[in-house]
Amino acid sequence: MAGMRRQIFIGDVQGCHDSLARLLDRLRFDPAADRLRFAGDLVNRGGQSLETLRLIRSCGDAAMAVLGNHDLHLLAYAHGHAPRRLQRNAEFEAILDAPDGLELLDWLRLQPLYWQSSKRRLALIHAGTDPRWGPKKTAARAAELEQALATDPDNYFRHMYGDRPRRWRPSQPHYKRLRAITNVFTRMRFCDANGRLDLNAKSNPRLTPMGMRPWFEHLNPEWNGWLLMFGHWGMLGLMITNRVACLDSGCVWGGRLSALVDEEGVRSVVSVQCEKRKSRSRAVA
Repeated sequence: MAGMRRQIFIGDVQGCHDSLARLLDRLRFDPAADRLRFAGDLVNRGGQSLETLRLIRSCGDAAMAVLGNHDLHLLAYAHGHAPRRLQRNAEFEAILDAPDGLELLDWLRLQPLYWQSSKRRLALIHAGTDPRWGPKKTAARAAELEQALATDPDNYFRHMYGDRPRRWRPSQPHYKRLRAITNVFTRMRFCDANGRLDLNAKSNPRLTPMGMRPWFEHLNPEWNGWLLMFGHWGMLGLMITNRVACLDSGCVWGGRLSALVDEEGVRSVVSVQCEKRKSRSRAVA
C-alpha cells in the first residue's frame, strides 16, 4: 500500500462519537494515507452509537474494526436473539430505525474478529486469545467465526450467548465450538494455562480468581516478537509492554479515548479526555 504513513489503533469507543471526532482531529487523521484499526466495542453505553458507526464507516477502506462483545450484542439484538434479561436498548433501536441502519449493521457484521500484519508483527483482537494459539491458530479460529457471521448469522446469534463450554476444544459440536471461540475473542480476561476461562471476574486485574491469571500472562511462545493489541478491559487501562498493549482507557466511564500510532515502526500514544456517559443499557460481559 504505497504512501501509507500511519497505522492508528484505537481503543473501545462505545458510542462516544464526540470523543472519537476530537481524537481524529488531534491525530490529524488523513484517510488518504492513514489506516484506522479499532479494537472493538464501537457501540453501546455512550449515547451516540449511530453517529459513531456512521463516522467510522464514512472513512471507507481507511477504517476497520475487530468485533467486540458489544458489537456482537447489537447484531444479536437486531436479529431478535438478545437475552430477555437485557432490556430494550435505546441506542440500538436508534440504529435499527435509521434509514441507513441496515447498511451499518451489514457493514459491522462483516468486520473481522482478528487483524494482523505479519510484516510489522502487529496484531489486534478485542479481548484476548487462547494460550494454546499462536498467530496462525488465532487467525484460523477467527476465520471460522467470520464464516458463520457471513453465511448463517441467525443461527450463530441463536447459540452465541452462554459461559460454557469454559474451554475451547477442536472436537466440540459446531455451535458450542463457535461459542467458545466467541468468548475467547470478545469476553475473556482471566484464564489458566490450558485455556479454561473465568468469565465471572470482570473488573480489577489484581483480584485474580484462584488458578487463573490475566490471559496475556499465558501468552503462547509463538507470539514472541509480536505486539498483540486489545481492548475490553477498562479497569486495566492503557497498558503497553513489549508484547501486549491494552488500548481500553475507559472512555465511556469518563476516562480517555486512546490511540496507539505506529509510523514506520515508531510508536506513540495520542489520547483525549472523555465525559462520563449516563446509560440505561445493561452490562454485556
